[in-house]
Amino acid sequence: MEKLFKEPEGIIYTGGAILYAITGYIIGLLGLFNVNIVINTLSALLLGHAMIIAAYLIHECAHNLVFKKIRFNTYLGQLLSWICGSSYGTYKDIQYKHFRHHVDVDDVVWFDYEAFFENNPTLFQLTKILEWFYVPAHEFIMHFIMVFSSFIIPQRRNQRLRNTAVIAIRFPLFVMLMIFVPKVAVLYSFSYILFLTVLRFMDSIQHDYPYNLTLFSSEKPRRKGQYEWEQEHTFSNPHSLDLETVNWLTLNFGFHNAHHHNMTIPWYRLPQKHRELFGDSPETVVPFLSQLKIFHKNRVTRIYGNHDEDAPSGKEYLIAARKGETIGGNAASFLTSF
Repeated sequence: MEKLFKEPEGIIYTGGAILYAITGYIIGLLGLFNVNIVINTLSALLLGHAMIIAAYLIHECAHNLVFKKIRFNTYLGQLLSWICGSSYGTYKDIQYKHFRHHVDVDDVVWFDYEAFFENNPTLFQLTKILEWFYVPAHEFIMHFIMVFSSFIIPQRRNQRLRNTAVIAIRFPLFVMLMIFVPKVAVLYSFSYILFLTVLRFMDSIQHDYPYNLTLFSSEKPRRKGQYEWEQEHTFSNPHSLDLETVNWLTLNFGFHNAHHHNMTIPWYRLPQKHRELFGDSPETVVPFLSQLKIFHKNRVTRIYGNHDEDAPSGKEYLIAARKGETIGGNAASFLTSF
């Protein structure tokens, strides 16, 4: 096993996370079929959290932090993308876009969601209504595009055979659940909503980058290599600085400055790197209660126009975020490769 994993410690920490994600997904999914409503509820929560851990493991795989050999990271990332429902596109597309995020020091995208909402005002109004009720409608739009990505994104046309095959496998299975065991379909949907909500909760305040439509462009990055700017516009939102293991619920993804400082550090060593960089000062992170306040207060506002040039940025953003006075962003998930 030591020859397989990138680090000896990874056998325990990342190996345990992989075991949890896969077994949690299987047990959680089977538990949805139980006749006991308590077991159904616990299983739905387990299923949702298993997908959350699987997603952050995809992030680890994308950085080649799990196994020594790149191809094994790829295999695991591809497997976990089926668990997370992000298998319609390719794992390599996810990895490429995420690397561009790091290398370009930018939120590099293809989909201009603000222009989309401007051109579809009725859908925009519906999205705002659903988001008020905490339904991640904006994320559903992003995932709808992901499902049909090769038919929507011109640069992905060569993936249509694969895209169609994945749809042909996943869609009939869900339709069968809706017809024969609708309770399971509803509970699975709840788990998936929980999964999407947690991921975007974590993403929403980790950067104050504007998004740029340069994913398929050869345009030279404006801030490539600007480490100080990157750190100033990257923000950490751990669940707790005092109870370190609580952050395992999202594989320490909240220690985002540490991750951007050195993206070759695996998840279980990020708290240590954070303390090396910033010490134990709470002034360097956004408190969890402020995170909740931002997420709740701006659940509708952040859908559109959340990149105001006059809004606080950099150090001022951190100060405002610590008070719960920023808006936060949407549609920044590393699972959507466009």
